[in-house]
Amino acid sequence: MSAVRMPNPQNLKIAYIGGGSRGWAWGLMSDLAMAEELAGVVRLYDIDREAAEKNAVIGNGLMKRTDVKGKWSYEAVPTLEQALDGADFVIISILPGTFEEMASDVHLPEEYGIYQSVGDTVGPGGAVRALRTIPMFVEFAEAIRRYAPEAWVINYTNPMTLCTRTLYEVFPEIKAFGCCHEVFGTQKLLAQMLEEVEGDARIQRSDIKVNVLGINHFTWLDQASYQDKDLLPLYRRFVERHYDEGFEGSEKGHWLNNHFASAQRVKFDLFRRYNLIAAAGDRHLAEFMPHSWYLESPEKVQEWKFSLTSVDWRKRNQKELILKSNRLANGEEDFVINPTGEEGVEMIKALLGLGELVTNVNLPNLGQLDGIPCNAPHCQDTN
Repeated sequence: MSAVRMPNPQNLKIAYIGGGSRGWAWGLMSDLAMAEELAGVVRLYDIDREAAEKNAVIGNGLMKRTDVKGKWSYEAVPTLEQALDGADFVIISILPGTFEEMASDVHLPEEYGIYQSVGDTVGPGGAVRALRTIPMFVEFAEAIRRYAPEAWVINYTNPMTLCTRTLYEVFPEIKAFGCCHEVFGTQKLLAQMLEEVEGDARIQRSDIKVNVLGINHFTWLDQASYQDKDLLPLYRRFVERHYDEGFEGSEKGHWLNNHFASAQRVKFDLFRRYNLIAAAGDRHLAEFMPHSWYLESPEKVQEWKFSLTSVDWRKRNQKELILKSNRLANGEEDFVINPTGEEGVEMIKALLGLGELVTNVNLPNLGQLDGIPCNAPHCQDTN
């Protein structure tokens, strides 16, 4: 048996599929800039070549700064083959299609009384998005098998479970997993619960130990603890205390002005029904349940204190991000380096043997779970 090749942490090759991203790519740049253990090249591939080239300018501008610890060069490449050739890690973060197509996915069903709070995972929006996305991931898997078969692949694209499963269906030996920050938000909620009960504001979400079940965006916790203290009995009392009004911490009414926020009322209701902690955002959880529970009408959505995220908002936000990209690339605005709270870079370090990490990822079931069909996607903790 040949030895497994361990990449040099100071000479890594990362292929970024969707490298013109004005969200996830900038977040990766920020996290890499703070990781002094890592260095190398990030190859940015995107069907919007101009966006990838601007990101290369933005990323390379960081090399000149004294506050940047991780030294990376960024290259916008014209082909998927060039991005993948010899890559140690592959990151996939794409928008499947356009926002015009997404607007049809999400808002056309409203003419038939079907409301979707996200529309990227289940329901009519999720189904159509999957039909659009799966052929792309077939192409990605075939290219990874040919040009970077030993690479670790981190997928951020939705529908997460179907994208990740497609990679394995096409290339069964692939080393791929899906990442989503949904559980992190629930850990933060549990930390806020402890702050309310015990008055300790120093508890971090990483201090909360959890056991993760389910599939992406319909994720559950059957165990949660802090310093070996079982949090489920405490959460039960917390839910009863805040069930009617919801819980927003110090940000009252935050969900009214933030398309991604909620008052956690869907979470609380699902805990009452199933005695498990629902661990995704309310917008996602609602779409998996009977339509009459939470999404029967915009008025009912308001009662449950979350939002229908309109695609018009996404379009407006995209225009603002394009303008910001121009300013960053032209040096008219400084790139702000802040930790994103994502764990992609921490995962890379752990896979390279630079420390330990326990987190949750999305994988097909290949025998890890009894009673679940093989190849069914699920979310699990992993070391």
